[in-house]
Amino acid sequence: MDVCPSCESPIAPDATACPECGATLEGTTAAFDVVSVPEGLPDTVEVVTSEVPVLVVGKGAEVGERFHLEQPELTIGRDPDSDIFLNDVTVSRRHARLLVVGAVVTVEDAGSLNGTYVNDVLVDAAVLRNGDTLQIGRFRMVFLSGGA
Repeated sequence: MDVCPSCESPIAPDATACPECGATLEGTTAAFDVVSVPEGLPDTVEVVTSEVPVLVVGKGAEVGERFHLEQPELTIGRDPDSDIFLNDVTVSRRHARLLVVGAVVTVEDAGSLNGTYVNDVLVDAAVLRNGDTLQIGRFRMVFLSGGA
């Protein structure tokens, strides 16, 4: 069962409004099957040079889009107010968050329906390393650590 993004009361998956506070709900999160990259076919991502860590979308609706990780905490989700907005029903409204402390970037799942995957492994939390793949819903991104 989902929870209301406004008051966190339980809501039915097909609800259009929260029965507790009346907040309008913007659709549900659809489930999907995880698809791994076949052996011998690595993700291809244009080389990106950046002083800060970057996520580059390699698969999904926004292929090639770059997210520069310049804040200490960034939210990822289908909510338009997310720092990294991924507009697809396979992404939860509040799917995950990134914590950036110096050169260390950690991804934490926020209780999403479809989970958060690092290198095709379902994780609650993981430290990202240069070249790791991060999959959120149908979006597959490559993490580049940045720096000189």
